[in-house]
Amino acid sequence: MSRSSNSRWITVGRDLKRNKLLYLMALPVIAYYLIFDYGPMYGLQIAVKDYSPGDGIWNSPWVGFHHFIEFFNSYYFWRLIRNTLLINVYELIFGFPAPIILALLLNELRRQVFKRIVQTITYLPHFISVVVVVGMLVDFLARDGVVNQVLSSLGVAPRSYLSEPEWFRFLYVSSGIWQQVGWGSIIYLAALTNIDPTLYEAAKVDGAGRWKQMIHITVPGIMPTVIILLILKMGSMMSVGSEKILLMYNPLTYDTADVISTFVYRKGILEASYSYTTAVGLFNAVIALSLLILSNSVSKRVSETKLW
Repeated sequence: MSRSSNSRWITVGRDLKRNKLLYLMALPVIAYYLIFDYGPMYGLQIAVKDYSPGDGIWNSPWVGFHHFIEFFNSYYFWRLIRNTLLINVYELIFGFPAPIILALLLNELRRQVFKRIVQTITYLPHFISVVVVVGMLVDFLARDGVVNQVLSSLGVAPRSYLSEPEWFRFLYVSSGIWQQVGWGSIIYLAALTNIDPTLYEAAKVDGAGRWKQMIHITVPGIMPTVIILLILKMGSMMSVGSEKILLMYNPLTYDTADVISTFVYRKGILEASYSYTTAVGLFNAVIALSLLILSNSVSKRVSETKLW
């Protein structure tokens, strides 16, 4: 062993001895990730095997990329990719800016009582479970629901919105914005508190109004937070919350509602195609990781904000 390696290990040993209590406190966290996050990765090998529960993971025969090729050539491939990406793109266009806009508007409020009331009202939907939210959608949008009754009074014919594919993405994204906009604004409000107040004072002396202060001080002040969250969002562009879609969709809306996560659930759990759906999930994860790395690289080139 070289002298540099010896000195490195001596340094590590001294650090362990000096901070042993801190490392001891970190042990449960490390154990959690090893058991529940890294341990299950052992099962990823069934994506390239013809897995049989009777043979187990290790003894199941290798089939190479057969399941990947089968998925790429399947009828569902482009439909799943299109639906997953479109829902995420709509969330990126409409859902991502919503908390930012709300935080900027709240920041402009001067009456603290009114500000707290608005914050409380917008936070509350976050604590409603997905099951209750979908139940509200089903009740409100039923043929004899509130929405159809109001529209009928205006001369609009009643419709079954949850059974029509063209309405699914709008309902999914808009209900998500309603539920998460207040909660999502918290992080931006926290970022706003880090902006130096003297910048606003200097802007007022220079004659800048509220609008110019927001454009030239507030928005640039929270931009690093926005970029970090945007990079994280890009990393999840290939995933959609399956719970809500499983509750909302039905065979009539599969054409626009079926996404990769719901397909994996149907094929993997209901039809017991474990290897096939593991291959689909692995493909999804690789694309998501690629998007995360790409967006971080682009951010690193065009700004000074990056994840790593």
